[in-house]
Amino acid sequence: MATGFFWDERTFWHAGGNYAFTLPIGGLVQPLAAGGLPESPETKRRLVNLMNVTGLMRALDVRTAPEATTEDLLRVHPKAYLDEFKHKSDNGGGELGLRTPFARGGYELAALSAGLSVAAVEAVLTGDLQNAYALSRPPGHHCLPDFPNGFCLMANIAIAIEAAKAKGLAGRVAVLDWDVHHGNGTEAIFYDRDDVLTLSFHQEGNYPLDTGALADRGKGAGEGYNINLPLPAGAGHTAYLHAMDRVAIPAIRNFAPDIIIIASGYDASVVDPLARMQATADTFRQMTLRVKDLAADICGGKLVLVHEGGYSEAYVPFCAHAAIEALSGSDITAPDPFGEAFVIRQPGPRFDAFLIGEIDHMAETLGR
Repeated sequence: MATGFFWDERTFWHAGGNYAFTLPIGGLVQPLAAGGLPESPETKRRLVNLMNVTGLMRALDVRTAPEATTEDLLRVHPKAYLDEFKHKSDNGGGELGLRTPFARGGYELAALSAGLSVAAVEAVLTGDLQNAYALSRPPGHHCLPDFPNGFCLMANIAIAIEAAKAKGLAGRVAVLDWDVHHGNGTEAIFYDRDDVLTLSFHQEGNYPLDTGALADRGKGAGEGYNINLPLPAGAGHTAYLHAMDRVAIPAIRNFAPDIIIIASGYDASVVDPLARMQATADTFRQMTLRVKDLAADICGGKLVLVHEGGYSEAYVPFCAHAAIEALSGSDITAPDPFGEAFVIRQPGPRFDAFLIGEIDHMAETLGR
């Protein structure tokens, strides 16, 4: 079975409304850059372009998807929130939460972004595809049920999970979030549930400032089913792979999900402007390989990557290409043009040893 790639050109037209320009952005007027947002469409558009040039796109089952239905959205977001979003979207755009401006038509684009995730998860769970990648935009892991923030307007992964559950396609789902920012929205939605395991690796004290603590483990039935690993700034390739081996892989294996979903942000990269981590394209390749092998062992290979953050227009395409290479098993590569320089900038042995010790201490605190 093939690896699916779900995307739609229209998601690249999401913008920050008149956040920085006076143009009537929306409809058939394409945004200039991102209309004032650091969350630029160019990181995703350049990924598609890179995959077309290398030939990797031809190795995938390329698809689009319809917007998530109102029924899908209502399983996560209250009607009052959706109504307000739709009203503002129909009337020129606006802002509903924190750092979430949108242009006219933003509601439909957010629903389309969620729909790509819904379709990818369903196709894998039904056996139509072995695994899949959803190039969702706007992203979703910061979005709470009734309060969007951090560029996220709808909770894409949570919507996909609830849609799959409503169709009886999955009972237990594991979500691994390696975006450099804490996945506070996904955490909040499933915090009191034991049927969804949420794990977030993120830079400590980045965004949001008030969530993502090691001690936040879930509540009620969900106690122990939420895992946060706040990593010190400067963590690079060795630290990320150790965190995978020491915390993520054992936790997911023990949970035994029906499918694994990765909130795949690339803002932990060494050149990202919104973070201070030192992951490289090969870091994302190796992390994907580890989860792919795990999925093959415990859930029939059912694995979906959903695109989240990443703000370096030059480097995100190479990081995502590396992850998709690993996901698909393709030998078509996009050699990292900055690889040698970035390897030189990796933490030295003494700092790596410190980071490994910190991760081990957190793992022991978590009971791992």
